[in-house]
This record gives sequence, structure tokens and C-alpha cells, in this order.
Amino acid sequence: MSRPQNPLTGALFGLAAFGLYAGYDISVKFLGAGYSAFQIIFFAGLLGLPLMMVFAMVDKDQGSLRPVQPRLLAFRVVVVVFNGIIGPYAFANLPLAQCYAIFFTMPIFITLLAVPMLGEKIDMVRGMAVVLGLIGVIIALDPGATPLQIAHLAAILGAMSGALNYVLLRKTGGTERTIVLMLYPMIAQTLVLALIVPFHYQPMPLADLAVTGFMGATLVAGSILIIAAYRRARAIIVAPMQYSQIFWGTLFGILLFDEAISLPTMIGTALIVLAGVIVVARQDKTT
Repeated sequence: MSRPQNPLTGALFGLAAFGLYAGYDISVKFLGAGYSAFQIIFFAGLLGLPLMMVFAMVDKDQGSLRPVQPRLLAFRVVVVVFNGIIGPYAFANLPLAQCYAIFFTMPIFITLLAVPMLGEKIDMVRGMAVVLGLIGVIIALDPGATPLQIAHLAAILGAMSGALNYVLLRKTGGTERTIVLMLYPMIAQTLVLALIVPFHYQPMPLADLAVTGFMGATLVAGSILIIAAYRRARAIIVAPMQYSQIFWGTLFGILLFDEAISLPTMIGTALIVLAGVIVVARQDKTT
């Protein structure tokens, strides 16, 4: 199951994956004005399932669809389903740049979770970086000028659950097939949302359904690439690729949603990115 280490390939896979995820997030924001986030991600998952089945048929990894670590996989399925619901809700209801500023705290949460779950240690430098990142979040949210709402809490919980997902991926990614890591969470999320969507459903024209189809394709492709990236390169190389999303969030926030980026958001985001880079760069010195 292990792949040869190739830092450049891992970095490029990570960059491509986070670019695709940005396309998913922007699509959620685009459709969020007219539809519930539950409905949007339900159809994205539903339309992505056929692509997942195609990948299962062409996947060259040996083995069955039975998980090697069923308990850890079940736990990760719950985490991914929660993240897959609450994250798009945040993107549908917050400015893109502000939402990304919060989600960029994932490397910080990964550092904190890696202590009890992976046995890693936090040195003084990484500890100070964690504090710096949290200060950056407070500055980016600018609570004195912008009233906090439930979407901000959703973004924070989305960043925390996203970090937990990546920590679990580290624990299971070396033993589980890629299709196993992807298929179970997507099926579970689609089934859960199928129970919720009837209470929020609004008819969707073909053009909007096509957007959800695009979202499903980006989700499948992004998942394949991010798993491949972490198998081919260390987190110190892959994780910083996430920060490329601020470019897409800023660009499309201005072009499509007439969003202006405040100075506190820019300063806070810069601090969060700096903290994240320090946290990841210190990884090999503390493990």
C-alpha cells in the first residue's frame, strides 16, 4: 500500500487537490443564496457516487472493500460526515476570505490533536505558533466590527473536524485502500442528508444541478489527490499547499460575490498562515 516518496509530486498533488476543494467551496457559496446547504451537498454527493464507482473499478490497489481498521474507519466516517455538512454551511453564509481564514487553522488543530492521538510532542516554538494562530483568528474575525453568528461557530467546528479527519487519515492511510477511505464517508453522508433534505428541498433547474455535479467531481478528484499527496510526501510539504486557497477565495469573492476584504481579515489571515507554516516546519524536529 505504501508509495515511493516523491516530494515534488506530493506537493503538486496537494496543490491540485486544494485547488479543487476551492472550486467546491466557491460552488457552495454560489448556490447558497437560493438553496439550503444540506440540499447542495446532498446532490453533490449523490452525483459524485457514480464517479466513485468508476474509480473503484479502475483502482489497481489489491484488496477488498472490507476495511482493515473498521473501528477507526467508522470513527472517521462520522467525522467526515459532520465536516462535510457543517463546512459547506459556513461557506454558504460567510465571506469567502473570512471563512478561509478560520479553516486555515487546521494545521494548528492537527498539531494539538497529534499529541494524544499520534504520540507527538509540542516544543516551545510550536506552542507559541499555536497561540499566534489563535490570535490571528481573533483578529480576522474582528468581533468588534462584525457581529459573530452561528456560521462562525460552524467554520471553527469545521476546521476542528477537518483536522481530526487528517489525523485519522495519517493513522489509516497506510493500511486502507484509497477507495475504502473515500467510499464509506461519501455513502454515509449521502444517506444522512437524504433524511434531512426533504425538509429543505427547493426545485433545482438543470443548470444548478450541473453545478452540484461539478462539485461531486471536484470532491472525488480532490480526495484522490490529497490521499495520494500525503502518501508521497511528508506533511511539511503537503500541508502548506492549503494556503493557495486564499488566492481563489479572494479572487472569486471579489469577482462573483462583491466581497471586500477588511484589513483585520488580511492581518489575521497572515498571522494564521505564518503560524501554520511554523507548526508544519517544526514537525520533523519534534516527532
